[in-house]
Amino acid sequence: MAGGRPLSATLAWVDRHSAAAPPVLRARVRELAAGVPEGASIADTLAEAGRRTLAAVARHPGDRSAALDLLAADALVTLALLAQAEAAPGDLHRFARGVLERETARP
Repeated sequence: MAGGRPLSATLAWVDRHSAAAPPVLRARVRELAAGVPEGASIADTLAEAGRRTLAAVARHPGDRSAALDLLAADALVTLALLAQAEAAPGDLHRFARGVLERETARP
């Protein structure tokens, strides 16, 4: 529980914002978000989950079995951007740039 907020707050936020998603994708996004330590914000937590998932997909041999995780990585980053836009829209550009820079800086 970093930043004084339990992970359940992030998962509750994900549940509210992914209600229309296909159940299998929604469950995978939730599972991946729960697998990272809580960040300073919901947006930070979701962005980190997205980065980790995308890195895992990139290490995958590239067959169709990685398709769900690729969709989940996209959803996690999209949700991170939405969370940031809701919390601090004026910082969205900086946040989005940071998500990209941290991802491209990884080997």
